Amino acid sequence: MKVTKVTGRGTGKREADISSQNWAGDEYRKAQQEKLAKVGKNVTLSLGRGNKTVALKDLPAPRARPSTEGMVRVTNRGTGSRKSTNKGN
Repeated sequence: MKVTKVTGRGTGKREADISSQNWAGDEYRKAQQEKLAKVGKNVTLSLGRGNKTVALKDLPAPRARPSTEGMVRVTNRGTGSRKSTNKGN
């Protein structure tokens, strides 16, 4: 995928190739599971502000997103609504 990037102080631009982005959604979940598999199960994680610890083996497996089909979506600053028809997220 090609993206235009601004260079300098906005005085120039260049085209750049971008590979698959795995920082959100299902791609991120897959990348995160691969990283956790490499680490091993006998690792302790610090959570919150460092005052809570959890063993990596005790973390639950990630779940798929529930379907939003048939739910009502609010639009136009809360003045309108419509039913969702997508089957995925």
